[in-house]
Amino acid sequence: MTIKLYYASGACSFVPHSMLEIAGATFEPMTVKLHKNEQNSPEYKAINPRGQVPVLVDGDQVITQIVAIINYIDAKFPEAGFIPKDPLARAKFVETLAWMNNTVHPTFTHIFMPFKYSDDAAAQEAMKGYNKGVYRQLMGELQGLVQKAKTEGRDWLGGVHCGPLDTYALTLLRWGTIAGINPEDFPELWAFVQRVAQVPAVARAMEREKLQLSLYKP
Repeated sequence: MTIKLYYASGACSFVPHSMLEIAGATFEPMTVKLHKNEQNSPEYKAINPRGQVPVLVDGDQVITQIVAIINYIDAKFPEAGFIPKDPLARAKFVETLAWMNNTVHPTFTHIFMPFKYSDDAAAQEAMKGYNKGVYRQLMGELQGLVQKAKTEGRDWLGGVHCGPLDTYALTLLRWGTIAGINPEDFPELWAFVQRVAQVPAVARAMEREKLQLSLYKP
């Protein structure tokens, strides 16, 4: 049966989207247009009642939440070597993935969608300004991970090949440019992300999603 990936252009669903491309998987990409509120349509809510992306459908099985989807794709395509098998390396991979997903990601949500956390306009503006500063600090931590990998002689953040940590880093830096953070303020991270974007499979996913790597405007 064909795998279906429900994704939104530029969202964190770019990570499993890239993974499927890297794995050479046969899959059906299903676009969910968030700006048209398709995630809350009855048709989509029938697939994922939470109205979120990504969603992976494999036969009659529906998998939600990016961490679960990443783990499923890794198990489905073990030859791609997305997640290290060594216990310590695997734990460090999950450590970084969890930080990206439960710390960096929601910080951006407080900037991009503050209405999710308050219906007060003044509170929303304060939230956006404060979290932009926090996000900048997190970009510094992300650059530190790139520097550490380089020091240890590793080309990628989570394995011997480009994988989910690398494409999540690309996504998070790209979001930073949307928040008004100049990627050139983090030169090593910016150079790394540009290298990730040149991986053919990643480039295919970017082309399908019509993504521009930097949306920063001085």
